[in-house]
Order: sequence, then structure tokens, then C-alpha cells
Amino acid sequence: MDKQNQHNQVSSSQEPTATDLAMMDRAIELADQSAALGEVPVGAVVYDTETGAILAQAHNTREMHNNPAGHAEFSAILDACKKIQDWRLNHCTLVVTLEPCPMCAGLIVNSRIGRLVFGASDPKAGAVRSLFGLCDDSRLNHRCEIVAGVHTDRCSSQLSDFFRNLRKQPKPD
Repeated sequence: MDKQNQHNQVSSSQEPTATDLAMMDRAIELADQSAALGEVPVGAVVYDTETGAILAQAHNTREMHNNPAGHAEFSAILDACKKIQDWRLNHCTLVVTLEPCPMCAGLIVNSRIGRLVFGASDPKAGAVRSLFGLCDDSRLNHRCEIVAGVHTDRCSSQLSDFFRNLRKQPKPD
């Protein structure tokens, strides 16, 4: 990240709550379901920050639906908005196993997610900490609290194992 982006980023990393940890466990289970379907193992949960009630949960479905927007967090955010019949999710926490990409980080900002909790960093496409700082950039109209690196080892190994196994499979002709 360049100095300009670092300067405009709001510092907001915090420690995970017990609810965050439980929701990350659920997101990891969803990521396992994703992997079993041949999807990149990413899971996401949107919950009401105050009550802990799950509003939506999803895993990646890009391959299954031939949909480039089939990211776990994207689907979970849309489902949560439908459930509460509002596009504003200020009172919600999004928990996701992989650092969101630019598309998903943009949706996090635009849906006004109050808190973001993620597991593994994404050095190739991460738009929250790795490549960009979209979710807490002071130049944008909304910023969320960020809790990064929750169960990083579990989330990272889940992804590494998936891609290692994928590389071992014979390529179709």
C-alpha cells in the first residue's frame, strides 16, 4: 500500500469477540461446503452485531452458477438486505474466511456494514488490507470497523489444501 493510501486509512483493527469467533467457525464450515462442490473454499456470515442473530450465510458459487459475483460475502450481504428489507447494514457484522476483493469491499462500503471480520489475507486481490484499504478509507462516505486475521491458520490452510489438491487433478483435454 502506498503512503497516500496509508495516510487516508482509518485505523480500526480490533480483537475478535466470542461471537466473531463462533461465526468464523460457521464461515469455515460453509467454506468446507464450498470446497466439496469444487468451489474456492470461502464462507461468509452476516449477523446482527448486538443480538448475534445470523441474518444470512453463504459460500462461493461462482463455478456452480457461472457468476463472477458469486462470492460468499457478496451473496451473504444481498441475502441479509433481503431479509431485513433494507440496504443499510450498519448494525451488522460480516465474517468471511478470506479478505474481500475490490468488488466485495465496495459492496461492504455501499451496504454500510458496521464491522468486518476476516480470516486469511489475500495478497493477490485483497482490498481491505493487502492491496487496498477500501473498507476504512477516510475518503469514502462509509467506513467499517475491521478485525483482521481471525483463525488465519485455519482459513489459509483450507485455501492452500484446496489449491494443492486442484493442481494434483489431471487437466481436461
